[in-house]
Amino acid sequence: MKIVINQPNDYARNLLRGCSYAAFTDPRTGQESFVRRLTGDFYPRFHVYAEENDKQLVINLHLDQKKPSYGETHAHSGEYDGEIVEQEGRRLQQEIEYLIKERRGEND
Repeated sequence: MKIVINQPNDYARNLLRGCSYAAFTDPRTGQESFVRRLTGDFYPRFHVYAEENDKQLVINLHLDQKKPSYGETHAHSGEYDGEIVEQEGRRLQQEIEYLIKERRGEND
């Protein structure tokens, strides 16, 4: 699921941390992303890749049900749509919009 936030005026890391996401660096690729666990275990978890510039923050959200099984194939158990992902997408967008307004002093 893709979420686009216009004029975020803050870094993705700060906004996502405010929404209960933690930074995660993939040990295989070194790529940074963000995760939010659903239980005390590492999986299932919401997983976010964020691309940002001065004008937009683009968030790609999916749900990892279990650890990817890599080998000769790249099997990934991510869900990119469905009710759970859509609910989290709405929550994430609302929380980020609230944080942006709060930091601009618009939530008085």
